[in-house]
Amino acid sequence: MQEDFRLIVDLVTVLGVAAIAGLMAALLRQPTLLGYLLAGMIVGPAGLGLIKEVVQVETLAQLGVAFLLFALGVSFSLGEIKKVQGISLGGGSLQILLTILVTTLISLSVGWVTSAPQGVFLGAILSLSSTAVVLRSLMDRNETNSPQGQVMLGILVVQDLAVGLMLAILPALDKPLDELGLALAWAVLQIALIALGAIVAGIWLLPPLLRLLAQTESRELFLLGVVALCLGIALLTERLGLSIEIGAFIAGLMISEVEYADQTLAYVESIRDIFATLFFAAIGMLIDPVFLWQHLEVILGLVALVILGKFLIVTPIVKLFGYSWKTALLTGVGLAQIGEFSFVLASSGQSLGLVSRQVYLLLLGTTAVTLVVTPFLLKLIPWVLDSPWLSQYVQQSDRIFEMDLTGLPRRNHLIVCGYGRVGKSLVQLLEEQNYPVLIIDQSEHVIQQVRETGLPYIYGNAASLPVLEKAGVDQALGMAIALSDSMSTRLCLKRSLEFAPELDVIVRANSDREIELLYQLGAREVVQPEFEASLELATHLFFTLGVSARMIQQQMQHVRDRHYQILRGDASPDKVARDLRQAARDLNSQWVNLPENSPVTGMTLREIELRQLTGVTLLAILRQGGEEIDYPGGQTTLMAGDRFLVTGQPQELEAFQALISGEVTLPGSGTSFLWLILPNETIVIGRSLTDIHLPTEVTIQALRREGTLITSPTRTTLLQAGDRLLLCGPMNQLALAGDQLTARSVPLPTKPEIKSEIAPTET
Repeated sequence: MQEDFRLIVDLVTVLGVAAIAGLMAALLRQPTLLGYLLAGMIVGPAGLGLIKEVVQVETLAQLGVAFLLFALGVSFSLGEIKKVQGISLGGGSLQILLTILVTTLISLSVGWVTSAPQGVFLGAILSLSSTAVVLRSLMDRNETNSPQGQVMLGILVVQDLAVGLMLAILPALDKPLDELGLALAWAVLQIALIALGAIVAGIWLLPPLLRLLAQTESRELFLLGVVALCLGIALLTERLGLSIEIGAFIAGLMISEVEYADQTLAYVESIRDIFATLFFAAIGMLIDPVFLWQHLEVILGLVALVILGKFLIVTPIVKLFGYSWKTALLTGVGLAQIGEFSFVLASSGQSLGLVSRQVYLLLLGTTAVTLVVTPFLLKLIPWVLDSPWLSQYVQQSDRIFEMDLTGLPRRNHLIVCGYGRVGKSLVQLLEEQNYPVLIIDQSEHVIQQVRETGLPYIYGNAASLPVLEKAGVDQALGMAIALSDSMSTRLCLKRSLEFAPELDVIVRANSDREIELLYQLGAREVVQPEFEASLELATHLFFTLGVSARMIQQQMQHVRDRHYQILRGDASPDKVARDLRQAARDLNSQWVNLPENSPVTGMTLREIELRQLTGVTLLAILRQGGEEIDYPGGQTTLMAGDRFLVTGQPQELEAFQALISGEVTLPGSGTSFLWLILPNETIVIGRSLTDIHLPTEVTIQALRREGTLITSPTRTTLLQAGDRLLLCGPMNQLALAGDQLTARSVPLPTKPEIKSEIAPTET
């Protein structure tokens, strides 16, 4: 083959194999860059040896590094850091410094490196996390706007910004120890001078140039000018003694604040992706699979050490900045890997002799494994945190950061959880009608906007029991949940109904799979934004076609009444069951057998009032014959041999067991039942059940206090203000018992209020 075509053949081979390997990684829901690394291992010298012009391919791969750093600089935004500026700037910087310090001490003590500068370089590599992997995982779980998502992305932005500084001072670390201080000072001075020049050029030179290119309305000319600018500045910085990478990053920063930044990024991204693929494949060519296999135990040990070490560094830092333990733990796990820009640092460091080839290969293998493990850890950790043995400690850590209830009535108010785009629009509509509104959110950036409006708010986790209690959920007229985090949405709904089982709650579903589950958890109405947009578009089209307004309204309401089933399509039973199992794994759930001779056998779910009596949610019923009923409705009758998939807190699950076992007597024929809330000043407060003489046929079947259901209250149980009593007996005697229990020490001119949490029903 002619030598002129050898490089072309090599490039086609690398890109072709990288495309196949990347596709396999994507199908396995792994980061595509792992596929590119694998492709390089396959075609490289240590693999099949298909690439002959390795040096030329590596040279082209340097363009990938330059475009990676250039795109990073263009996409950099001060606005993103300002959203979580405390934890991003302070916490991110502290995390990088601590990681470098700890790594330097450990690597020197165990002999991985021979000097402190080498240890600093190794720490810099380990301090970086993967923006691509973390962002993909957050998007898959719809958690980019959750507290943990905002904190992770804020720290990642600072880490990415630090890459430029690390690349700038990297050559100085190669100097002898006695010259290191002077070399670092000179590197910082160079950066300052270049930054000054970049600021001047970014203000006075770049905008006119980009405007001139844009006025030609030629896409290829604009792209050509931007690429020439990027590579020109990169070569200039290389001539000045810095690296090409830092020059490309500075070029990106120069454009980031110009009005054409988004357009520039859109044009360059395709070129960046192609050359970045070459870069990661070139890294893979340097990996020796035999070496990795021979040192597999060492690599796995390093993986465990990196994950544990970064977790122990990040988690306390996030907690130190006032976030809950749950947010801190999720962030610690999410950032406990080595990022893609670590490959850039490692490659530059090896060429400078800061690490040996053996340490370099170990770093590559460790980085690749941590990138594989991270998505699984992010899926596992929420399930661990919500387990019975840990959830009580995590929940106790949720606290109210700040509260302003000025001007808010103590009852009949509306609570809006989440002040994002949907929540903000909803609050504006409610304000126009002069309804009292209370906002709950856990984003400092969002709460700052609420402060400016002067509206009442609570700064805290909307799924936290203390926050919901302070919000007066049991006295609210209604609640709207518009949280971006699916898990927080479900917990907020469930815990709100524990305080007020009859509360009217409207929930925004983040995906169509959550619609039925949210209804089962007790939502009065579930809104799916994408489906609602479809309904609005259809409404306008029907108007255009001449369909009557009444007919359109009936059709749209029919779709909503059926929970968007028409739009969702007829999902197969297997898919429904899979979605249900996934939702159940995210909650505290278990399968429970219906005992023989259970008092609830033959009763419908509506008659039992399962959620109000025990607090659990019934997700599915498995019949004795193998039939499975997912999301059973109120008319579903319980039958002997049924198995139930239920979710709830441990004490609620125990109450459910007691209920179906007959330990709590259900109302019999001719009786009714209702829940009664004891007011603060009733005369029975502080008395035991023995001292209270209720009508003969009225019994207190259960007592609910602070979210805990006491299924068999003893005669010595002392009553407290706010207790919820389950009364059972004839309807006329229940009214007398209610008057007796709510009578106040000082007679009032109005009739005592009885709040019924369950509509009295005859069974």
